[in-house]
Amino acid sequence: MRLEVDIRSKSYTSANGKRQEVISGISFTLERGELGVVVGPSGCGKSTMMRILAGLDSNYEGRVSQPAGARLAMVFQEPRLLPWRSVEDNVRLAAPDVAEDRLAAIFGVLELEAHRSHFPGELSLGLARRVALARAFAVEPDFLILDEPLASLDDVLAARLRDEIATLVASRPMITLLVTHSMDDAARLGDRIFLLSSRPARLLRAMPITVPRAERGEETVAAIRADLARRDFSMS
Repeated sequence: MRLEVDIRSKSYTSANGKRQEVISGISFTLERGELGVVVGPSGCGKSTMMRILAGLDSNYEGRVSQPAGARLAMVFQEPRLLPWRSVEDNVRLAAPDVAEDRLAAIFGVLELEAHRSHFPGELSLGLARRVALARAFAVEPDFLILDEPLASLDDVLAARLRDEIATLVASRPMITLLVTHSMDDAARLGDRIFLLSSRPARLLRAMPITVPRAERGEETVAAIRADLARRDFSMS
């Protein structure tokens, strides 16, 4: 199972009638079991690329090839929960056939068991993001897209949720692609890191991380993070 991405160009016409190029060359592959992390400056086109990969935007030049019949799940920057549905109902709406033991396991990892009957308006942002993750994993995807799922969370909560994502990813072999602006997320979660330039986005470098995720100590993470911080994202 493999994801093949070759986006040669993506542009749109702005309100003033000018043509704006968002992406000008992103090409990579990801294999089943790999977690790829897309890192780039704010506004470079990361979320636009994810919408293309999710099939939400077909107006681009290039090709995206997913395995035939692959089940897709996506976690957006905002949790996007139905406010009139409980936590459990929000998850079951996306995955009506999920087995109770599987759902219980996901809720256990994400510490949501006590919140099954709560409604989104009763949840903190951190809990709402966990529900969005539970919904995605309950689908049992072959291809999982995570669009900045830890954005706007404090460092302690982001670290906990990052660990929970790592646990869930390890529980199911799939293709996972995470968009983030956090070097720490990239260093701790990624198997391969894709560095994008400023807009229009180009792929500057694909960096493999050879140390398995579960074996990365603080020294290894710091070295990866320092290497990323030295990169010049303005290059084209």
